[in-house]
Amino acid sequence: MYYVIVALQVIVGLSLLNVWLVQYNKPTKYRGGDAQNILEEFKIYGLPEWSCYVVGTIKVMLALLLIAGIWFPALKQPAALGLAILLAGSILMHVKIKDPLIKSFPAALFLLMCLVIAFYG
Repeated sequence: MYYVIVALQVIVGLSLLNVWLVQYNKPTKYRGGDAQNILEEFKIYGLPEWSCYVVGTIKVMLALLLIAGIWFPALKQPAALGLAILLAGSILMHVKIKDPLIKSFPAALFLLMCLVIAFYG
């Protein structure tokens, strides 16, 4: 089970870093509404621009802590739970604007992975 948890930490951590640092200004089929980048997505959700920077900073920090949790296990559960809360918020935002369920799929999958990390890690 140890290696499964480590794999999940790497998958979630690197995926979130990719979304927030590499794919930030690129369209994907999972963006809310018809947004072409993360800032547009937050505007579609009715959130102020500053909230994108706050959420992004927190997600990047928690993703890094989740990866660091491989070597420092005390970081694993708080990082996974923090990400789970933010990912649940992502799902709620998709629901709020009545996006098709497929757009919530990545957030739901990573939420599930974070809960497995937090409770079985």
